[in-house]
Amino acid sequence: MSEAAPVHWRLAPDHEFVLNRCRVIGILNITADSFSDGGLYSDLDRAIGRTVAMLDEGAAMIDIGGESTRPGAEPVEAAEQVRRVVPVIEAIRRRFDVPISIDTTSAVVADAALDAGATAINDVSAGEDDPDMVPLAARRNCGLVLMHRRSRPAEDSWSDQYDEAPVYDDVVQDVRSRLLERAALAIDAGVDPSSIVLDPGLGFGKTVAQNARLIAAAASFVNTGYPILCGASRKSFIGAVTGQANPGDRVAGSVTIALWQAARGVRLFRVHDVSAHVAALSTFDRGHRGVRALGASWRAWIDSTVETG
Repeated sequence: MSEAAPVHWRLAPDHEFVLNRCRVIGILNITADSFSDGGLYSDLDRAIGRTVAMLDEGAAMIDIGGESTRPGAEPVEAAEQVRRVVPVIEAIRRRFDVPISIDTTSAVVADAALDAGATAINDVSAGEDDPDMVPLAARRNCGLVLMHRRSRPAEDSWSDQYDEAPVYDDVVQDVRSRLLERAALAIDAGVDPSSIVLDPGLGFGKTVAQNARLIAAAASFVNTGYPILCGASRKSFIGAVTGQANPGDRVAGSVTIALWQAARGVRLFRVHDVSAHVAALSTFDRGHRGVRALGASWRAWIDSTVETG
């Protein structure tokens, strides 16, 4: 991959997600046990109401999942995931022309979601749980998010509650290398390189300190040439720093991390609190463009002064 920053994420042969500015992906969990909003949107009407609210707040995409990936969560059968998510995806697709990603590690669920109108697969196992997932993404010509994790949710712990810290030689290089390996495997299987997004997996198999290192090294991931997704929203490592036990109170910390990542080239943000992130990241985008324009005008002035001086 080129070192140049990507300008789009290809979701379908005729649909590209332009990444010349920050894009907020709204989280919609159709689950009973997600760490922050479990049980809130299991009813179809509430799920659609939440979707409408997130779109009104500026979400550019909706990420829908029927299985919690919080530490300690038990797996959900594919048939049950399909029962939960497909009616919601179909209802959204009937009303809105908005990109939808399906958050699942099951190719059966992903296939059903794509049939219902989803445009991308968000796989927290980077295609490792189900060997059919990457070939499915290649066959369906859809967007694919590959996330890094160390273990399945049922075997994981909250970032501040590990009895023994997950072992890495170097957490940044290890995560980066593993994601590049999974991306190469996907390309070998026929996935278009421009369809791939990488997610370092903040909160998945990392201590508070290891998460901090990954956040600080955002530019290292951006420099892979793939679009990078930030998934910090409301996570336990934020609470460990701010002292906020309630995930719903971690909005400011979540936004702060998103802005830090944006300043280093990250352009995709999967979040619970859409309005707060859109407001902050839109302001960043305007300021970033303004700074670049100001820089260009100063350079032009300096060049003309040198030439005429």
